[in-house]
Amino acid sequence: MTLESQPATPHTPMMQQYLRIKGEHPDALLFYRMGDFYELFYDDAEVAARVLGISLTQRGQSAGQPITMAGVPAVSAEAYLAKLLEAGLTVAICEQVGDPATSKGPVERRVVRVATPGTLSEEGLIPERASAWLAAISPCGSGLVLLDVSTGELRWQAPTTPSELADALGRTQPAEVLVPEGFEALPLAEIPTPRRLSAWQFDGREGVDRLMQRLCVSRLEAFEIAQHAPSMAALGALLAYAERSLGRPLTHLQAPQGSRRAQHLVLDAVAVRTLEIVQPLLPGSGGQSLFDSLDRSLTAPGGRLLRSWMLAPLLCNRALAARVSAQQALGQGPESPLAQVRQQLRGLGDLSRLLGRLALGQARPRDLLAMARSLGVCGPLAETIGHGPNETLSRIAEALRSPGLAEAAQRIQATIADDPPMLLRDGGVIRAGLDADLDALRRLSQDTGEALLALEAEARAQSGIPNLRVGFNAVHGYYFEVTSSHLEKVPVHFTRRQTLKNAERFITPELKAFEDQALSARDRSIALEKQLFDALIEALLPHLGILQIAAEALAEVDALAALAELASLPQWVYAESSEEPRVDIVQGRHPAMALSMPDFTPNDALLHEARRLMVITGPNMGGKSTFMRQTALIVLLARMGCPVPAQRACIGPIDRIFTRLGAADDLAGGRSTFMVEMTEAAQILHQAGPASLVLMDEVGRGTSTQDGLALAQAIAIALCESRRSLSLFATHYFELTGLAHRLEAAVNLHSVAVEHGGSIRFLHQINEGAASRSFGLQVAKLAGLPDAVIRQAEQLAEDWAQRERSMGRASSPQLDLF
Repeated sequence: MTLESQPATPHTPMMQQYLRIKGEHPDALLFYRMGDFYELFYDDAEVAARVLGISLTQRGQSAGQPITMAGVPAVSAEAYLAKLLEAGLTVAICEQVGDPATSKGPVERRVVRVATPGTLSEEGLIPERASAWLAAISPCGSGLVLLDVSTGELRWQAPTTPSELADALGRTQPAEVLVPEGFEALPLAEIPTPRRLSAWQFDGREGVDRLMQRLCVSRLEAFEIAQHAPSMAALGALLAYAERSLGRPLTHLQAPQGSRRAQHLVLDAVAVRTLEIVQPLLPGSGGQSLFDSLDRSLTAPGGRLLRSWMLAPLLCNRALAARVSAQQALGQGPESPLAQVRQQLRGLGDLSRLLGRLALGQARPRDLLAMARSLGVCGPLAETIGHGPNETLSRIAEALRSPGLAEAAQRIQATIADDPPMLLRDGGVIRAGLDADLDALRRLSQDTGEALLALEAEARAQSGIPNLRVGFNAVHGYYFEVTSSHLEKVPVHFTRRQTLKNAERFITPELKAFEDQALSARDRSIALEKQLFDALIEALLPHLGILQIAAEALAEVDALAALAELASLPQWVYAESSEEPRVDIVQGRHPAMALSMPDFTPNDALLHEARRLMVITGPNMGGKSTFMRQTALIVLLARMGCPVPAQRACIGPIDRIFTRLGAADDLAGGRSTFMVEMTEAAQILHQAGPASLVLMDEVGRGTSTQDGLALAQAIAIALCESRRSLSLFATHYFELTGLAHRLEAAVNLHSVAVEHGGSIRFLHQINEGAASRSFGLQVAKLAGLPDAVIRQAEQLAEDWAQRERSMGRASSPQLDLF
């Protein structure tokens, strides 16, 4: 029976409560807390059972119908929650907030938060080294705001076209995107985890009010986002949604940081995917992305910062030089502090997210200890890096020297025990000696036996009853038992509690007071621990701002040190910069492969205004695609300030990297492989400019030879002559090698292969000049095609070659184009 078919009454009181709360959250699964379990009922139970693979049961009745239910243990709820969110579901967490001992009806319950993919901060529910962005797009599509709930980081962009918006979403890969009803700037299929909201929720005034409240300012003129109305409208919807889901204000919200195209080398979604920058092409295949291969960071925040640098390389040579200079100050010279810095960073927790959980009321005892360890490193680390002349390191050291950091660490360490339990409710969290009342309660609950013996001895002495003894049972509690032979000695302040055959049991005011204390000592000690823990949280919250600044400083020095560590590898160097767009790489290697393949074959690459188009020919498996990818990746790394695997490199300000690599269709979108290829080529031809780097691999292969060849040549000419981009153009159309004779800025390159004894060997060298042949049949033989098929193909190839020779010209229409 579905939830909708259930009558409002006469349900049991508990089910009435459940249905009322569920009615307030109709679009979410309701995790309804009952003791040690979260229970789900009716339709929610059926959905959860199917997604989680848990048992679906029927227990009891309400309104004359059996109750369908399923449950998960509260202690392991996060794992189940992660699966539900991964399936695209929303979960409302309903906790018991009342006291079962004093409740006359069902225990009071309320939803404390609504868990959605973009509003998570719990460890284990979000990726460690990537941000789980919650995004919002303005109704017109020209405002994009992103929030990392776990850290409070707030970013915004002002895309001017739908393609810019799609690229921004492709780079950041938000966990959840808020879009207004009727949004048409992008198809919903191109938006990751879209969440539709009413258009009225995208209110710029709401954005202004909430931002001023969270940043504790009275005006927003200092923040550039305030002058961009579409972004403020998106911000209003985003902050309201996040705070409604979390059930509390975002007190850890940081000042919004804008991102402009003029500041960064732009990577569109296609380039991020095909170059495998942060994710392998086939996730779960065991392959590694560029980030996975090069990440030498020691902390999660440092890794996330490094990842963001990789996705937003720098255009400005001055900013690039500052980043490289800081790395060199860390890693070069006889007294380099790099080893000491990395030793100090080793083992630190995720301070940025620990502070987020502190602000969101989710911090646990061990979180605070991890926070104290990170804060305790700040001072010594500042001393390590802060004495040199480097401006970047001096700025970081200054942020790490704030006196409030050491004070916060000391207060935490003075309050929290060295090895606290995971949860506050388990007791033993607060350090012994901090609070006299807590210590007394602990002694009372732990030393009950000694206290009872002392009371017994005192009562014997006062009464003169030699065999008086203390006892306890579950019905009457603590008592003094006196045999019948000594009843005349019982003092007047003894109150009879129970009569036995040969004895009487009594209670005294002192024993009653002890009973009250002993039986409630543990509960009272845990309650007092919670008070002390909450007081510590309240004492730390006013310092959240300086703690976040320190967290950012730790992340930055970790990211810089990670890059400096790469510079210590053999044949990894910092690229030089030029003022004009230029790619000059000597003996370059693929950054990921160079680390795992010591014998990787290096190659040169040279592109500049007078040498704009490289037409690359040669056999499959000869290394053409790898050469193009490594060129793009070396450019990317150089512009993010990372060392590159080369003998030498000089990279100018490249504004965009475009790629048309590989073959893939779009079945969901109804597009063939060739249509996808042409669509990507069209985007490149519309957007690439003289400072852009373009990679095109085997364009035109998805249609007839004549059409494909004509398109490939026209695209290559357009890139070189009209767009004037720096382009690498790999092709199997040998006719395109004639472009080097027609176009002044075009050159031919080829991958080298040699044939010996009927077999082929790929040298993976890229040399000047055109390839002499394709070696297609030899590659097919290596692939395992049957010998009979190979022999027939050889005969057919020879027949066609003879026919062409007899006609006196090649059968291709290409010659007419030169």
